[in-house]
Amino acid sequence: MANKESLAPMEEPHQLNLCGPGRRPAAGEDPAKREQILDGAQQVFMQLGYDAASMNDITRAAGVSKGTVYVYFQNKEELFGAIIDRQKSRILSMLRQILESGLPLEETLRQFGVCLTEHISSERVIPAMRMVIGVLDRMPALAKRFYTTGPGGGPMLLTLYIQKQLELGTLRDIEDPELAARQYAELCMAGIFRARMFGEMPEPPSSERIARNVREALRLFLGAYAARPGE
Repeated sequence: MANKESLAPMEEPHQLNLCGPGRRPAAGEDPAKREQILDGAQQVFMQLGYDAASMNDITRAAGVSKGTVYVYFQNKEELFGAIIDRQKSRILSMLRQILESGLPLEETLRQFGVCLTEHISSERVIPAMRMVIGVLDRMPALAKRFYTTGPGGGPMLLTLYIQKQLELGTLRDIEDPELAARQYAELCMAGIFRARMFGEMPEPPSSERIARNVREALRLFLGAYAARPGE
């Protein structure tokens, strides 16, 4: 029969540390470690591309073991999808703050257009889009995930904003708010997005170029849809 001294260590709650703020995160639950892996993976994907990147490359860049990577992510596709989701979450948070700021209609749309265009044309997003297009035929689900949670996200937030402005009477004559939202987004990126995607514009556009694009987009959009005094 085991003596009482041999049982004592197992009976000390502070040694088990199973709960409370001081406990160590369980495997796969440490947010900082997850971010560390994603940072390393993003660096590798940007440098090598999706197909050339290996899990060994990612573990070296992240500074963790391969076993640790597999605790958090099953494979390379899941890692890339998580990077997409992380970037989406960041930009949508910024866009949502703009739309919920309570600023006047024109200033809200201006800030939205600048933020969206800067993001879509950035060095973080353009290479990722090119990678997704490169694997589209083999991995259509990944490409769909990128579109529905990436470029498609901002216009959907704007759709809700436009619907609210129609109810308030600041906008008018919009039969399809989603189409109007996408039209405004496309106007803001006119001459920028495709030029960036296909290398005609090797560097992100200047803030002046983006401001000019958005200014003209606003002029066209509000010229068509803004309510006139007395209407």
